[in-house]
Amino acid sequence: MTAGGGRTGVDHKQIGEVAERTRLSLRTIRYYEEVGLVVPSARSQGGFRLYAETDIARLQLVRRMKPLDFSLEEMRELLETIDALDDPATADAERGQVAERLEAFRLAVEERCASLRQQLSNAETFADELRALHPRGDVDPGGHP
Repeated sequence: MTAGGGRTGVDHKQIGEVAERTRLSLRTIRYYEEVGLVVPSARSQGGFRLYAETDIARLQLVRRMKPLDFSLEEMRELLETIDALDDPATADAERGQVAERLEAFRLAVEERCASLRQQLSNAETFADELRALHPRGDVDPGGHP
């Protein structure tokens, strides 16, 4: 359901639709607001949270960071880094440092993805070994050969 509110011309979504789009629970979205990670950009007259597309994009970024074991503080730092790069008021001298922080995150993501790929490979090898020990069809459903 789309709701109006906040800045003119900005389409806002209520938390239920945001949860569906981001595949995050309502509880998780509220928690991220509580800790200041992603705060909705508006509230309805009745006090309901209203999220703009930029808020939804931030939630999706956080959701992608979670399986890579980034801490809330690291998530916050990345969001701040992206904000600084997007802000035309960020001084040129600071932009170099901000770009370095972004590159450090990129490298960390690459390392964590490589680690997850290795874990998945190990798990698939293990599953293959178990299948080889007992191929399907050798035992009837009653457990008799």
